[in-house]
Amino acid sequence: MSWSRDEMAARAAIELSNGDYVNLGIGIPTLVANHLQAGVEVILQSENGLLGIGPFPYEEDVDPDLINAGKQTVTELPSSSFFSSADSFSMIRGGHIDVAVLGAIQVDEKGDLANWTIPGKMLKGMGGAMDLVAGVKRIIVLTDLNAKNGEAKFVSECSMPLTGKNVVDMIVTDKCVFTRPDRQSKFRLIELAPGVTESEIADSVTADYDVALTA
Repeated sequence: MSWSRDEMAARAAIELSNGDYVNLGIGIPTLVANHLQAGVEVILQSENGLLGIGPFPYEEDVDPDLINAGKQTVTELPSSSFFSSADSFSMIRGGHIDVAVLGAIQVDEKGDLANWTIPGKMLKGMGGAMDLVAGVKRIIVLTDLNAKNGEAKFVSECSMPLTGKNVVDMIVTDKCVFTRPDRQSKFRLIELAPGVTESEIADSVTADYDVALTA
């Protein structure tokens, strides 16, 4: 068994604290907006110039002019504000965003992240991932443990072009959660999805990690 994408997003949302300014990357991370914990107020920021993103809209509420950085339609809140992309990146580069939840092609045991391109594939642009990993205080990766072809995504060393070196603090996957208390320590396996075994995780990755599972 494994967690669904919504369950993965809900698990990542647990890591967000009251008052956090949070950037959600393209793909599974955008689902975090629908799973924010009751009583915990976080402010979602988008690179295209929106602060205060609401949950995804119902069909009757869709506004095609109101989108996030991944071009998905979103909702605004009474407290939302709009500004230029330049101002948005000033927030990111200036260290004003507390957490970024990003997708990944690969993460390695040193915390290096590759998530912006696959060699040989068409690419529209680099996007803001490199700015996010350089300027945001905490990086949570939200991704499947293995690629569609079965290859490991948590690896001993990234083989894809890097987004940033030693930038990842936590990895939430469909089968487990890895974290590390600081960027000098090894990742620790701290949680398994229902029905998933520790040996299954060991067989699915090539990275070296510690185990600190709680009962």
